[in-house]
Amino acid sequence: MSPDRVAAILDFLALADRLKLVERRGRIPLPDGTTRRENSAEHCWHLALVAVLMAGEVAEPIDLGRVLTMAAVHDLVEIEAGDSYAYDPAAQATAAERERAAADIVFAALPPDLAARLRAAWEEFEAGETPEARFAMACDRAQGFLQNVLSQGLAWREHGVAAPTTHPRMQPAMAVDPAFAALIGALYARAEAGGMFAGARG
Repeated sequence: MSPDRVAAILDFLALADRLKLVERRGRIPLPDGTTRRENSAEHCWHLALVAVLMAGEVAEPIDLGRVLTMAAVHDLVEIEAGDSYAYDPAAQATAAERERAAADIVFAALPPDLAARLRAAWEEFEAGETPEARFAMACDRAQGFLQNVLSQGLAWREHGVAAPTTHPRMQPAMAVDPAFAALIGALYARAEAGGMFAGARG
């Protein structure tokens, strides 16, 4: 590699490191009984692990390398756009526009060939039309739901998210494959049993 290309890659990796500073609404339980907010980089790692574990469980063969690339890049736009909470209608209404503008900035920091490759992976994830993109979407939504269960539904209750509110987001993930229906269904059962949703009796 040329010195200029090496420098550009290192500069981009430094930019990408800022994803660790983007906080999500999901909470991480700590050993002392408190919680802290999950960051988007942690989410991407956990999503990737979900993908590795689920790749052999689904009926349709998927290209795991493509899925992991999407896992790595799908939230890089949040460096500029911030995280848009899934259950915040106002944030969701402007998310696509803000994230597309952010993608123009973030991916432009790379050499053109790498910019095109990473932008294409981000676009594939956003479009959700390929088997890999649908699988990645299901992993993404399963991870977010899992994080809420691990933290006993704290963010759900803080933001008034009742179980029916989650259905439009989670049903498409469950429909990807029976394996995702089983995984997410088990999470719903745990959440319901634990009274984790807003308005739950417990």
